[in-house]
Amino acid sequence: MGNNPENNNGKSRKRLFLSTQKAYERFLKIRGNPHEIALGFALGLFVGMAPCMGIQTIIAVFFASFFKWNKISAAVGVWISNPVSAPFLYGLTFYVGSLITGITESFRPVGIFDFSYLYQIILKARELFWTLTLGGIIVGLPVAVMGYYLSYIAVKRYQDDIKQKIAKQKERLAARKERRKIRKKQKGSKTVTND
Repeated sequence: MGNNPENNNGKSRKRLFLSTQKAYERFLKIRGNPHEIALGFALGLFVGMAPCMGIQTIIAVFFASFFKWNKISAAVGVWISNPVSAPFLYGLTFYVGSLITGITESFRPVGIFDFSYLYQIILKARELFWTLTLGGIIVGLPVAVMGYYLSYIAVKRYQDDIKQKIAKQKERLAARKERRKIRKKQKGSKTVTND
């Protein structure tokens, strides 16, 4: 009768799935050219890999405005880095960046977090930032390219489906209008012959 951990876990997964599905549906409904929407989304993904959490949305929207790409999709793309995914993403970008900069040789984390460890991080902040930035660029480019193509395909397909539905509705309305005209003519001709 109490809280069942398996039941709560299932509810959490369902909520996460539903919120992801809603976000995807809202993304598809962004108005604009599919190419510009996809470019904005790719830009957002790329900026989302940068080690500047907190101002990523501002950066992405600024550059989307500058290039005349979709600002909303750029802001959406930035959310690739969020509080849940950030440890994984920044761990990956740090690892990739450290392979090039070699910072792992000069930066060795200690087993216990203390002030000397914090001091070491502060001393190496510039190197850490550039390592994360370089790793973000290297990881962000292929992610942005994939994001462009996937979002372009999804948005284009959605917009094409909507256009087809509208065209079918217009055809039905035109056919209905035509039937009404024919009925009016038939009624008009019957009244003329009766007179």
